[in-house]
Amino acid sequence: MAMDTGAKVAHVDTPSQATDALRRGQGADLLMVDYELDIKSLIEANEREHIFITVIACGVNPDPRKAAFAITAGAKEFIPLPPDAELIAAVLAAVSDDSRPLVTNDPSMQAVLKLADQVAGSDASVLITGESGVGKEVMARYVHEKSRRATRPFISVNCAAIPDNLLESELFGHEKGAFTGAMARRIGKFEEADGGTLLLDEISEMDARLQAKLLRALQERVIDRVGGAKPVPVNIRVLATSNRNLAAAVKDGSFREDLLYRLNVINLAIPPLRERPADIVALSDFFAKKYSEANAIALKPIGLEARRRLQAHPWPGNVRELENAMHRAVLLSSGSEIDAEAIRLPDGQPLNPVAPVGSDYVGRVSLAAESAARTFVGSTVAEVEQKLIIETLTHCLGNRTHAANILGISIRTLRNKLNEYSAAGISVPAPQSGASAA
Repeated sequence: MAMDTGAKVAHVDTPSQATDALRRGQGADLLMVDYELDIKSLIEANEREHIFITVIACGVNPDPRKAAFAITAGAKEFIPLPPDAELIAAVLAAVSDDSRPLVTNDPSMQAVLKLADQVAGSDASVLITGESGVGKEVMARYVHEKSRRATRPFISVNCAAIPDNLLESELFGHEKGAFTGAMARRIGKFEEADGGTLLLDEISEMDARLQAKLLRALQERVIDRVGGAKPVPVNIRVLATSNRNLAAAVKDGSFREDLLYRLNVINLAIPPLRERPADIVALSDFFAKKYSEANAIALKPIGLEARRRLQAHPWPGNVRELENAMHRAVLLSSGSEIDAEAIRLPDGQPLNPVAPVGSDYVGRVSLAAESAARTFVGSTVAEVEQKLIIETLTHCLGNRTHAANILGISIRTLRNKLNEYSAAGISVPAPQSGASAA
């Protein structure tokens, strides 16, 4: 059994040894497990300890039924052995996604980058804000790599992806017997990041009780494990991201004002992609090269009309949406260049043509606005919200994660809304073949 720990791979012989290594804070991006082992019990043992980690099944001379059983048991992928180096590299890249350089040519983004360079060498907390998909985690990694802690761990925790009752143990760890299933001490992310940087991704989704515990950790530089009897000192730098207006969250009582002050020593506000036209061009070229190489396809230039449409599109999903579009374009392009028809939205539609100079652009926009007004007049806010969510989910082929990114809400909020709609008898689009329900 192999555990991918960034650039390192550690081997253990049994599922219990894997769980024990994770308890001790030997962080890993994923587990690669022989499909002859009891994968279901391994995942359940980890979850009882509040340890959540991606499992990839693998096996020699694979039996399709056993491979399918491993996926049913909770494995995310299956890799046949002996391993194909390119296949394993692709799976590792998809799961850990660490190879994401900060690509920018736009003056508005370069101004943010200049500020990041100025503060990277300090230990000040940094709050990175911006819409979903703009590259907040990429910026956080950039700050870490430019800091004095660059050779130490960079640990990221998505506060929106972990249930409130499990996030405390994930962050602070727990002692043996702290709760049912806690068979031994577990080192949390604060201790795992000791000496390095801890990124609290989408911190606006953190429960109020945990916000208070986090504030103490930032102020005192000590943490309390769940069930612990004495404080544990930690030496870390904390970065945080949010796609919400935290000042507004303070006003509505969902976020602590003192914690905001503590986190927001420096604010790096990343502009949306639609306000960074030069970055659209630079990123399109970067992703075209990346996915041409990944799929062993000859690199093609992006056509002039395609570039016009790329720059004119609003990109509600920002860099993440652009990356997916360019990946599709590389695969769909059949000519000598990547033309406009190859760049398609998740529903298969191409990007809209760019209006010629001098055309009645304002008039067409006014007609569109008038049509939208007629559609929504007479509807309640809840009805408009429901229609927007359902239509966005349909547009994303049922993929919950993509829909949440485009809507600018957390996956947890989206799931709650969809559960409400289902309970009310409203049809909710199911993920289509190849689309994730995550």
